[in-house]
Amino acid sequence: QVQLVESGGGLVQAGGSLRLSCAASGSILSINAMGWYRQAPGKQRELVARFTSDGSTNYADSVKGRFTISRNNAKNTVYLQMNSLKPEDTAVYYCQIATIWYDYWGQGTQVTVSS
Repeated sequence: QVQLVESGGGLVQAGGSLRLSCAASGSILSINAMGWYRQAPGKQRELVARFTSDGSTNYADSVKGRFTISRNNAKNTVYLQMNSLKPEDTAVYYCQIATIWYDYWGQGTQVTVSS
């Protein structure tokens, strides 16, 4: 059974940094993409950053230059380094792995940025 477990969220002041981690367990085949999404209260879930199947990265315009996605294949872990955080980055952050058959999601981790 596939499980994605996020960690690293918390409360930080504007301008601060956080590093999110997502550890995947179980057998996951035919991965199309893996990365991070977020959902703020009253808003739709949106892409933050992801790796595509060819290894390239996509970032939301709002986080370019501030957030960096990385991964450790040996540990089946993907990370999101978030710098220069802004109050508008406040959201629940979800890890996602998309395969050709199914999308797997983590339980989410809360990130709150105070002004």
